[in-house]
Amino acid sequence: MTVEIDKAGPKDAPPPRAPETIKAIPVRHYGRWVAAVVVIALLASLVYAFSQGKVNWGAIPDYFFNDEILKGVGKTVWITIASMALGVVLGIVLAVMRLSKNPVTAAIAWGYIWFFRGTPVYVQLLLWFNLGLIFDYINLGPIYQDEWSDFMTPFLAALLGLGLNEAAYMAEICRAGIQAVDEGQTEAAHALGMSHAKTLRRVVLPQAMRVIVPPTGNEFINMLKTTSLVIAVQYWDLLQAAQEIGQNSGAPAEMLFLAAAWYLILTSVLSVGQFYLERYYARGSSRSLPKTPFQRIRANLFSFSNRSAGGVGTS
Repeated sequence: MTVEIDKAGPKDAPPPRAPETIKAIPVRHYGRWVAAVVVIALLASLVYAFSQGKVNWGAIPDYFFNDEILKGVGKTVWITIASMALGVVLGIVLAVMRLSKNPVTAAIAWGYIWFFRGTPVYVQLLLWFNLGLIFDYINLGPIYQDEWSDFMTPFLAALLGLGLNEAAYMAEICRAGIQAVDEGQTEAAHALGMSHAKTLRRVVLPQAMRVIVPPTGNEFINMLKTTSLVIAVQYWDLLQAAQEIGQNSGAPAEMLFLAAAWYLILTSVLSVGQFYLERYYARGSSRSLPKTPFQRIRANLFSFSNRSAGGVGTS
């Protein structure tokens, strides 16, 4: 015997109502608005204070593309690139020596890093420039012989002072990057018959670059600003050009503002280059690459347009 069951329910039952649309109301953060107002007020006060000062703002655009200023900018960029190239190459060598199983090379690398990181770069610049007070000649045998004053030019003193100091920091950065690579990678390469040098060049360093690049970019930007110290060894750079023009034109403070503006432009360009370089080496390690500045701006504008259109809601 079977009994039929009416699954439809009573005929007079009301039809089910559709679920209501949930309207999400964003939480108001009054503290953020207060903080924004305070920051804007402080910034406006700072701008007003400088506007009331005795600053000849018209002198800055007049000398912004001056031949001497542009020459100083070129010299600053050149000494930055040369010093960083020396620091990176020597830093990689020191990092390999530091990780070597040879106690002599490891101790020499440690002593180099200890000395150059422990003394100010300004003192090192002065030492290189004033070694002529100790040595009259430089004698490298049949390779090179000359008077020290002719050998140690302002450019060479600046290059050695900045580059050798940077090598100590780059050595630690490279060492950290090399040690970040799993040892199994090295063991697998050796099992395939690769030599230690080839393993380092083909396997370890390409993977270590993901760790080395970000702090190296910071060091590059820091080097650009540190080049302002080369005025101690009479090397012509952006700061020295700005100071000389300021003394001749009677606008020393304005020319310092001009130099600061050029440093900001150069560091901004390097920051953009650092971002894209990091993004390049992030391939394969991140599922999604970081957004470019244009992609972030587009996303923020799209998000703002959605909010202004009708708030946040779910359907």
